[in-house]
Order: sequence, then structure tokens, then C-alpha cells
Amino acid sequence: MAKRKYDTLRLILGDQLNLNHSWFDHTEKTTVYFLAEMRQETDYTTHHIQKVVAFFSSMRNFSEALRAKGHEVIYFKLDDKNNTQSLTKNLSHLISTYSINKFEYQLPDEYRLDQQLQSFCNALNIAIASQSFDSEHFLTTREFLGEFFAGKKQFVMEYFYRQMRKKYNIMMNDIQEPLGGQWNFDKSNRKKWNSKDPIPPIQSAQKDVSHLVELLKGQGVKTIGNINSENFHWPTNYEESRDVLNYFCENLLIHFGDYQDAMHTEQRFLFHSRLSFAMNSKILHPLEVVNTVIDYWHLHQNEIDISQVEGFVRQIIGWREYMRGIYWMQMPEYASLNKLNNTHPLPDFYWTGKTKMNCLQKSIQQSLDESYAHHIQRLMITGNFALLAQVHPDYVDEWYLGIYIDAIEWVEITNTRGMSQWADGGIVATKPYVSSGSYINKMSNYCKDCHYNVKHKTEEDACPFNALYWNFLDDKKQYFQRNNRMSMMMRLLDKMDGEKLAALKTRAYDIIANPDQY
Repeated sequence: MAKRKYDTLRLILGDQLNLNHSWFDHTEKTTVYFLAEMRQETDYTTHHIQKVVAFFSSMRNFSEALRAKGHEVIYFKLDDKNNTQSLTKNLSHLISTYSINKFEYQLPDEYRLDQQLQSFCNALNIAIASQSFDSEHFLTTREFLGEFFAGKKQFVMEYFYRQMRKKYNIMMNDIQEPLGGQWNFDKSNRKKWNSKDPIPPIQSAQKDVSHLVELLKGQGVKTIGNINSENFHWPTNYEESRDVLNYFCENLLIHFGDYQDAMHTEQRFLFHSRLSFAMNSKILHPLEVVNTVIDYWHLHQNEIDISQVEGFVRQIIGWREYMRGIYWMQMPEYASLNKLNNTHPLPDFYWTGKTKMNCLQKSIQQSLDESYAHHIQRLMITGNFALLAQVHPDYVDEWYLGIYIDAIEWVEITNTRGMSQWADGGIVATKPYVSSGSYINKMSNYCKDCHYNVKHKTEEDACPFNALYWNFLDDKKQYFQRNNRMSMMMRLLDKMDGEKLAALKTRAYDIIANPDQY
């Protein structure tokens, strides 16, 4: 039986699962949509098994939803006999097999895929037309941030965030001023959690994914992390994602802002929404998320303070869009920046969770178990230690990109190499986010049952963060002498007793040389 012919082939990548895209407004039997599970994507870094499973499950659900709408779909599973495991080889095969005249794709959000598809289109037979389309997900174009900050030396996120609030009329009054009389309630969002504000049981999108786990094992895909029927609870279709969003509004929004920076051994998720995967795979649109939260707040303003809502909104229309803009402003050079010239390897305990430092053990084990840690665990625990230990940012990038379910390069590398590791020299963050053990103790209960004493500095049982912190400031002081936000710490360093500093540095050198003994 002869293969049927299609006029147009449309590619959908694994993070382009937007059922509301204008592509799908009409059905055309001469247009076929293509999705594929490929070794090209499972193998470019070592991913957490839950991340791969979540993407494959979401892609399969999405393809079925398209078919249910009447669209023509070709889907290559990982073990499909026709799957070459290469994006461009698969596309070439389909163009030839189905006599395609036009190839269309949505703009990728990763530079490597953008380059791959541009090269592929440039090499197409001249008779085959190609065209790229916006993914219709982000609130700004790739170029917007560069245009917004044109001529500026610093790219201050707060200014961008205010512009986004105005542009989309989000939490604004009739005279274009922010509701509540201020733009930012971040100072209200720094509380340490305790059980007086209880957290309801997690809303689970639990499902049997054993067939995908067996597929990955059978095909020899190398992964990290853990998965079982109880700990895979990520939404992988639109209905599940809406359920998680509604659960957040009804149960967690009330204290989201208060405790968004808090950490606790008994609560892995606290009041965080767990919507990042659904958003980064484009199952949920950011405006749908933001408007749903704001609408719920308007109905419950007597119970929910504005600070809870503003903190959530800022992360999505401010920080998320800002980081994506930085990515397209700065790539591809951004991926190799190492302004502090850090060179050390990443300790093995990042892959195993085996360390006596309780904060790192809990944060890393959670990451291995859940493929998730919230932003302060990433920034001020795992990222903080890596920077203080002067780990090469390439190794840090590799770990973050692989281990987290929401890690796609546009959002991972800007947060890791920029915000966390200051490898960009201040493009994203005006100062490095480093701390001694005191900050960790302030925002968590990790120090309570730790092997180390957070108050000790150079003793055998002293918290390693304490010596590492002062050693880092001393080792890298040439980079911070003219940084106004670092001036107070530089003055304290200059005034420190020489013998005390030498003792701190001696301990820090031992930690850096032998991190897996700590």
C-alpha cells in the first residue's frame, strides 16, 4: 500500500506542547505534525529519569490530544524502527517518504536546536519551502530585552518587571499605578517556616509510568535520580496541570510569598506551586497561570495578602521572561563565560547525596528523589557551595541541566551561570549570591541536626560554609573591590585579623581539596 502524501510537515519539539497554538485552530488533512522521542535529546547531557519520563509522557499525551482534534500526527517512540534518533535525519526521511513540499517549525528555545534547524532549512532542496513561527508562549520576543535595555550598562530586572506589569495591565489600578501602592513586596517574603502554618498534603498527578521506565532501561538510556509509583507526581497533560494550578490557588497561595525562601527537612515543597515543568513544556501559558492566581486572589482578598500574589507574579512575568531575554541577548558566548576563573571539579556527592553537610544532603537527596528543589535550595545551598568551592561553571551547568525536571537551557544556564555562579561577571546579578552558614541557619532547620556546628569557624566540627565564604571573598577580592554591593564585606575582610583569616583559608583549602570527606 502506497504511503499517503502530505503537503506540509510541521515539527513540534518536546517543550512546545501548547494546544492553544494558532496552528491547531484548523485541521488540514494535507498537513502532518511530527513529534519524536530521540537519543539526540536524551543523551546530550545525563538527565534525571523523571525528567525524561515527564517529557515523553507529556509528548504522548499531546499527540493523542492533537489526533482527538482531527489533526494528522506522526509520532516516533524511542524504539520505533523508523526512528533514526537524529532530528534532522528523521525530518529528511519524512520529507522524502511523504513527498513534503513545505517544512514548518516553531522557534526553539534552545540555541543548539535553533542552529540545528536553521542549518537544516538552509540545506533543504530549493523546491521545499521552510518557515519558522513563534511558539506563542512567551510574553516577549527574543529581541525585546535587548531593545528594552539598549544603551544601558546594567540590565536591572526590576525595571523590566514594571514594564511588563504595565504592558499587560497586571495588578495595576485605573491610573496605571501598582495595586497596594508598591511594585515589589520581596521584603515580606523572607520568613522561616514553622508548623503554625500547616501545609496540606501534596496534590498528586500520580500515574503509572513503568512502561516508560522500562523503555529507557531497555534502550540503554543513561539517567540519574530515582523514580517509583509514589514519587512521580508531575502533571503531563493540560487537565492535570490545571488541577495543580487550582490546588495551588486553593491551598498554597495564602502563604506562598511568606515562605518562598524558606527550607525545611520535613517539607520538600512547602508552598511552591510545582508548575514549572508544565510551564516550561508550554502545557500552561504564563498569562493563564498569572490570571488564574490573580482572579482567585480577588475573590479571597480578606484571606490572602497582596504580598503572596505579587511574589508569585514577579517570578513568572518578571524573572522568567527576563532570564529568557538574557539568554537570547547573550548566546552563544554566554555558555562559556567564567569571569571568576573557577577551575575545580564538582564533588561526587552532587551525584550521590552522600555528605555530612545536612543542608546539602537534604537538598541533593531531594533533587535525586523528586527531580526538583526550589529556587533557594538551588541558589543558596547547592549553588552557594559550588561557587564557594570555586567549581568550574561547566560542571555546575551540567548538573543543573540534567537533574531538574524544569531545566531547559534558556532558563537553566542563565540562573546557574549567571545568578548562581556569577560566571557572567554581573550581567544577571550585581553581586555573587554567597553566604556563610548563618544565612542557611536563618532560613531553614538544616543546621539543627547537622554533623557540623554552624557557629564554629575553624574547629574540626565547624560548618564548611564559614571558612569557604571568607576564603572565597579573599581569593576573589580583585573582582569585587569596585562592587558597591560588596563594599561592606570587603571592608570586613580588610579588617580581619591575619591569623584568623589564615586559619579560615587553611580549612577552606582542605574542604576544596577533599570535599567528599565533608
